[in-house]
Amino acid sequence: MFRCLGAAILCLFFFACKEKRQENGLWEEKEETREKVAVPASFTADSARQLAVKLDSVFKHFHKRRGFNGTVLVTKYDQVIYKNAFGMADFYRRDSLTVNTAFQLASVSKQFTAMAIMMLKEDGKLSYEDSVQQYFPAFPYHGITIRQLLTHQSGLSNYTYFSDKLWPDRNKNLTNQDVVNLMVQHQPKPYFKPNTRFDYSNTGYSLLASIVEKVSEKPFATFLRERIFEPLEMKHTFTYSPDVATLTGKIATGHTRFRQKRTSDYLDTVLGDKGIYSTVEDLYKWDQALYTQKLVKRETLHEAFTGTRQEKRKDEDYGFGWRIKPLENGDTAVYHGGLWHGFSSYLLRNPKEHSALIILSNLPNGSFSYLQELRHFLYPVHPDSVAKLSKQGKLAARL
Repeated sequence: MFRCLGAAILCLFFFACKEKRQENGLWEEKEETREKVAVPASFTADSARQLAVKLDSVFKHFHKRRGFNGTVLVTKYDQVIYKNAFGMADFYRRDSLTVNTAFQLASVSKQFTAMAIMMLKEDGKLSYEDSVQQYFPAFPYHGITIRQLLTHQSGLSNYTYFSDKLWPDRNKNLTNQDVVNLMVQHQPKPYFKPNTRFDYSNTGYSLLASIVEKVSEKPFATFLRERIFEPLEMKHTFTYSPDVATLTGKIATGHTRFRQKRTSDYLDTVLGDKGIYSTVEDLYKWDQALYTQKLVKRETLHEAFTGTRQEKRKDEDYGFGWRIKPLENGDTAVYHGGLWHGFSSYLLRNPKEHSALIILSNLPNGSFSYLQELRHFLYPVHPDSVAKLSKQGKLAARL
């Protein structure tokens, strides 16, 4: 009798735990299901410290000589090797940046939108081959699928351009539904027929966010918070709203190249193509989650990192919210950059060695021109590549 009672209590405890884990939106993952990477013998605690010292010299040089203003985090074999903050969160107030300062991610936000779509696909609530009309019957452009929105092959014109002509009151915020309504009412001419070629489309990703809302019956911001940010404990990550200026916490101010404050406008309230704020440390949590199956299955995520462009270019391809690029050392990286209203962002991942380069800036003064040099440094073709770069003056002999 007591054995039966104990077994019953154990079962109740198991199911209670199971239900709680489901409510949190994230299953605890067994360690053996995490994607592993072999760490070479050459990567030691000492070599990691040496790399951190070199990176510190590089970024101090970029800050002093090239005007870099922002935060950075670099990982290798899943370990944080280096992180730091340089400059001001707000030049007028003289507030210093920290690694906990949140920045507008601009187009780096697209990978989160793609993840939301992938999650709903795994939930059985949509298909990549669904047409936009299945969610917005009055949508006037036929033959466009969710897959084509994800891969920038819809051919739709850019809402940030046609809204300038069609939105009557610039003092009124534009929403994702407003973008759909403008397209239904005015039918701005598309750039080309769908599934013809690649053309980077902010409109496509704003539509994807609208589809997420339609399918989930939740605001896009709520879906991201409940299904991604909170389960991954990304505590300093959120989507833009008109109230963002009143939020407490460390939030960077966007600036012009002349250090003048950039103010928000009516386009900022459109989400999906941009609009997420985050920190380098939270983006590290995001990076690490992509080596697990906490959000979607590994097979689902693999498609996001698979090239889709019909007209093949030697230097780059595109998946779902991720650009795909061969590195100088022969590895393949997935990455995305962003630029919006005084913010620049960059997130590069090298899955072969579980490394990442995360850079956020609130002063887009051209200082991101050093990215190629950083890639050469972090992923050299030969061991002596760093020395060669130094001789060329590219790293100012500060390595």
